[in-house]
Amino acid sequence: MAQRGRKRRDTPSVVAREILEVLDDQGQVIALLPRGEIHQQRLRHRSVHVFLFDPKGRLYLQKRAMSKDENPGLWDSSAAGHVGLGEPYSVAARRELHEELGLLCNLLEVTQVEACEETGWEYVALFVGVTNREPRPDPYEIEEGRFFEIEEINRLLKERPEDFTPAFRLLWDLYQKLGAPKPKEA
Repeated sequence: MAQRGRKRRDTPSVVAREILEVLDDQGQVIALLPRGEIHQQRLRHRSVHVFLFDPKGRLYLQKRAMSKDENPGLWDSSAAGHVGLGEPYSVAARRELHEELGLLCNLLEVTQVEACEETGWEYVALFVGVTNREPRPDPYEIEEGRFFEIEEINRLLKERPEDFTPAFRLLWDLYQKLGAPKPKEA
């Protein structure tokens, strides 16, 4: 089986040429185009976000590397990324968690969000997981990361929302409104 997703240390030009599915406003695949072109034209495509909690209920956030083409240096979901060609959301979520944090754990899909400006025109599937293992962030993807108390996240979002990606702000608000359950520890 072919490996999905990017290889570690892919250059920005290689990442921009990654082929992704373009979707219509009903979420149906209508074309295949390079990632860079999709983002430049603000076309709808698919992504996953993972909220990873520790057994104490703290959420791991990553600060995106400054080399990232979108939202560099901003705090974001524990792991996030594009869905590959024909790849199910659940497979993409596990892959991104492993690629970005070196972890595997049980993941539960919480909700899906329609493509909009805040998500970067991505149809997003949000997953949650719990781990007692220490994440090992990929330095090419993540500048820093740590587990945050929920109250601290809410305070920081209120005081400095510009320090967080628009997608994280949207997803965190939705997650809290849903009162979404967390899966059992991996």
